[in-house]
Amino acid sequence: MLKRCEDTKLALNWEKSHFMVKKGIVLGHKISKKGIEVDKAKIEVISKLPHPTTVKGIRSFPGHAGFYRRFIKDLSKISRPMTHLLEKNSPFIFSNECIQAFRTLKDKLTEAPILIAPNWDQPVELMCEASDYTVGVVLGQRIKKHF
Repeated sequence: MLKRCEDTKLALNWEKSHFMVKKGIVLGHKISKKGIEVDKAKIEVISKLPHPTTVKGIRSFPGHAGFYRRFIKDLSKISRPMTHLLEKNSPFIFSNECIQAFRTLKDKLTEAPILIAPNWDQPVELMCEASDYTVGVVLGQRIKKHF
């Protein structure tokens, strides 16, 4: 790895580099032999956020949740009541439906699954879903793995 960094003239910050470790935080994700997980410290911050009361707050929360979009099934569908408030000429009324969407997203973040590397010896499935306002695609495998 160090040779490749040298060949590509990639500079490493030695104070931020860790070698010979079994797990660590990389770009906001916890990486271990189990797979890729959300960073619990970041999720704790998100879970304590109050629901947005302004358009700016609405824009910022999906940004937080969107960082972990690969961990949340149906993120666009769940956040639709909130993102609808961002549409042009849409009145800002943070309804009970918006509050429920906000809470659901926070709950989904705290119980996010662990993503594991694919096993190329097993079949791969492309799962698609669409509605009037969202399209979702997941490339996955149905493998039982117990840690």
